[in-house]
Amino acid sequence: MPSYLPWSPDQKVVPRSCEAYFGNGFTRRIDLLPSASIRGAGSFGGGGWFRCFYSETLRSSICEGGKVRMVPERIKMSRGGESLDEVVGRREEEELPVFEDGAFEVLGVGGESRKRRRLASEEFLDQYVREGEIMRHTMRELLKSVRIVEDNEFQCDEWIEEPTLFVTRFEYANLFHTVTDWYSAYVSSRVTGLPNRPHLIFLDGHCKAPLEQTWKALFSGLRYAKNFTGPVCFRRAILSPLGYETALYKGLTEEINCQGASAPDLWQKPDDQKTARLSEFGEIIRAAFGFPVNRHRIEKPALGHNVLFVRREDYIAHPRHGGKVESRLSNEQEVFDSLQKWASNYSECKINLVNGLFAHMSMREQVRVIQDASVIIGAHGAGLTHIVSATPRTVVLEIISSQFRRPHFSLIAQWKGLEYHAINLPGSYARPAVVIERLSKILRRLEC
Repeated sequence: MPSYLPWSPDQKVVPRSCEAYFGNGFTRRIDLLPSASIRGAGSFGGGGWFRCFYSETLRSSICEGGKVRMVPERIKMSRGGESLDEVVGRREEEELPVFEDGAFEVLGVGGESRKRRRLASEEFLDQYVREGEIMRHTMRELLKSVRIVEDNEFQCDEWIEEPTLFVTRFEYANLFHTVTDWYSAYVSSRVTGLPNRPHLIFLDGHCKAPLEQTWKALFSGLRYAKNFTGPVCFRRAILSPLGYETALYKGLTEEINCQGASAPDLWQKPDDQKTARLSEFGEIIRAAFGFPVNRHRIEKPALGHNVLFVRREDYIAHPRHGGKVESRLSNEQEVFDSLQKWASNYSECKINLVNGLFAHMSMREQVRVIQDASVIIGAHGAGLTHIVSATPRTVVLEIISSQFRRPHFSLIAQWKGLEYHAINLPGSYARPAVVIERLSKILRRLEC
């Protein structure tokens, strides 16, 4: 799906502007291994190349290389991609990669591999791939492992010709953190100018999870690094920054004062304090599941409104999970039942209250009910991250208990330009009458 606004790297992006946070702020290019076209040719028709694009605003880099070899046996982690039932109790440390020297290699020519075996110096890593507050920066560790080798060492069991994006996930079963990974991968593909959806490889050993459905929808193919049986070579490999390095995550601890706007409006009247990038990303998700995207006009529902109540359910999310979710709204069922009774008797317009039991829905169905909702209501929880795919006129009503006053969803709503309301509770109990009153006011503004 084409982008309405350009991602060209030669545009002048103001540091700490909305474009720098959410778009192409990766404006500083560092060539770690210059292009083969200016270094001569070897038996492979030229050596490899490697470069990084650094964002001063996000303090992170997107890196890519040509003629890159991955040696799975030099990556220590679990195999990944198993069913959850097979790996219950497995420790998280087993699922995260440890890169030995030469886990990744780039083809060098002209004796370059003899001059310097290591691709990235400590000085480079400290300046452009900073650890910051990340406890375990796997992308930095990966780059530290990369070696430049000669063509007689560059032996491959398999070549992958299409551009391939490498992603390491941490909190892979949590929707909020997974959305940060999706967004990082999406931005990486835009910044590096990929014309089509890239192939995807998980550089982690996590088991399968329902959120994998969206990864498969967004990208052309998906494999786990340890599922390869021998060395595999890539014509073009892109390293996506960790989700912790995106504006979606950084905005939780630093002020990112951006307002959501439509891409056509920003095309006509650029504004450093506005962004359409997150809204466009939501369109990408909807389009990936085959839903139509109408960029030029938003149609009002013909009859009534869908009110989606996002629920929290008990389910086993990952190998270390006991199956019980932490309650954020102690009387959630009571609130839902009261809303259902109220909606059935509401006479101003037709209201369809949707029971958002996401743990029992496919990802496509989850995206569909988000897209169709006029109002999304729910207690603070990862499921509300789905508002990233909501259409522009959607209204968000978040019920926040006293223990979970966090800005995740108010910020996403702000950055998308969605109308947002909150009910702040003194504890974890919500009076149904208060919720109904707030929802009634919202619906009246929607002429319902």
